[in-house]
Amino acid sequence: QVQLVESGGGLVQPGGSLRLSCADSGSSLRYYDIGWFRQVPGKEREGVSCSPSGEYSPYYADSVKGRFTISRDNAKNTVYLQMNSLKPEDTAVYYCAASPWEFRVCEPTQFGTWGQGTQVTVSS
Repeated sequence: QVQLVESGGGLVQPGGSLRLSCADSGSSLRYYDIGWFRQVPGKEREGVSCSPSGEYSPYYADSVKGRFTISRDNAKNTVYLQMNSLKPEDTAVYYCAASPWEFRVCEPTQFGTWGQGTQVTVSS
C-alpha cells in the first residue's frame, strides 16, 4: 500500500526556489507513475508535472515549463519537484499522487493515491 508524504513547502520570495519531496516508506515508487498537482481555493486541482515509471519523458504544464523539474531518487524512494523562478501565481497547495498504471494525461483522475499536500506561498 502506497502512502505518500509531501514536504518542502513554505514561503518564498518571487524569483526564489523550493524543492518539494514526495516519499513513501513502503512500496517502491520506481514502479509507479507519479504526478505533482496543485490547487488554489475555488479552482480545480491542476496537473503540474507527471513522471512515468518507464523511460518516457515527463510531462510539464505550459505554465511551469523551463522552471520546474521532476526527478526521482529510487535509492531514497522519493520523487522531487524542483521549482525555480517562482511566481506569485505558483502559490497553491501542492500534492503528489501515484498510479500503478501508465497515465494518459496528467490529470487528477488518472491517479488514485494522494499525499496530504504541502503549502507553497510565493510573496514578497
